[in-house]
Amino acid sequence: MIESRSFTLPNGLRVVHNHDDATAMIAMTVLYNVGARDESPDATGMAHLFEHLMFGGSVNVPDYDASMEIAGGWNNAWTNNDYTNFYDVIPAVNAETAFWLESDRMLGLAFSEKALEVQRNVVIEEFKQVCLNKPYGDIAHLLRPLVYNIHPYRWPTIGKEISHIERITNDDLKAFFYGHYAPNNAVLAISGNISFDDVRSLAEKWFGSIPRRDIQPRTYAPELPIESARRLEVTRNVPHTTIAIAFPMCGYDSPEYASADIVTDILSTGRSSRFYRELVMGSDLFIDADASILGSDEPGYLLINGKLRKDSPTAIAEAEKAIYQQLDRISTYEPSEYELTRAVNKFESSYTFGTINFISKSQALAISAMHRENVNDIVPRYRALTPADITKTASKILNRNSSATLVYHPIK
Repeated sequence: MIESRSFTLPNGLRVVHNHDDATAMIAMTVLYNVGARDESPDATGMAHLFEHLMFGGSVNVPDYDASMEIAGGWNNAWTNNDYTNFYDVIPAVNAETAFWLESDRMLGLAFSEKALEVQRNVVIEEFKQVCLNKPYGDIAHLLRPLVYNIHPYRWPTIGKEISHIERITNDDLKAFFYGHYAPNNAVLAISGNISFDDVRSLAEKWFGSIPRRDIQPRTYAPELPIESARRLEVTRNVPHTTIAIAFPMCGYDSPEYASADIVTDILSTGRSSRFYRELVMGSDLFIDADASILGSDEPGYLLINGKLRKDSPTAIAEAEKAIYQQLDRISTYEPSEYELTRAVNKFESSYTFGTINFISKSQALAISAMHRENVNDIVPRYRALTPADITKTASKILNRNSSATLVYHPIK
């Protein structure tokens, strides 16, 4: 149980507080409701670039990191297709420093040409290292447009291509910033050794005067269903032949989201999972086999991924047949109560230990507030699942005709 209290400032900023006196620190999370889905198809990578630029100087603070470190703190950030998250960890006695720093960059960035050039080069180098020079690093660039034709999920967070990042200007950045990074488009969550009254006072002092902004609306159309199976085979400098099969599924707010998540856990979480027992240990086809969900706010996909021992048409055909045998099984026959309980127990354990410290609590509270849900309702939602729910969801999602398959062949 994570105890929390919340309030909303007149400018729309939602604030959530959790008191944790087991630490002398606080963690502050600022979660913005902006990600890669908010970008133009011709200017992708903007949200991820902003993750870096937000440390490059704001209206009154030329060096964010230096100011944080002087106060004994540290910070980090992440971006995905849905959100951008910034978090700070600092001694509770210096909590006001975090409020000051985060509020100043919410108020406005410096937008200097030097900061843009520095961070642009950092992001381009990251693109090369992670996507171009790493085995399977381009999987999102290949698989996402295979699944999506319309929706902005069709490009990864880092962007479609380097040229998009190269041609971004400060005018582009200003338009994107003032259309998304605003108090009425964010959640502020604090966990640690600080009282609710102090959080309210500091939030009002530092964030209260930041004006609301007109948030750019999301005008893209929903993705159309896949009506016939899609397939792409590529040859890359990779160590093993790999099959990735994506099946479109619901978004986070759907009642089926939790059951889809447990479907993948039953299939591939741990050595007692079906994929490990039947595909990896029970055959000579696979080196590894995995199942996961995209975990997106809007309709995403359930992903099956298998690395093969051999690269031949026969090995690939046999591997796909073995995968679909497992998918057909979970789509047709209900898992036992024991198997379901084991999967839910693993989820609860992972979630509980993943939110046990004050840093992870602040992020969990921010995400739950953004979803407008109670953080303590998440595990009970999974606990309420029945074997029939699992089979019903699996049969709905794991349809060959709505699949998108990507096959990597190693260079011979």
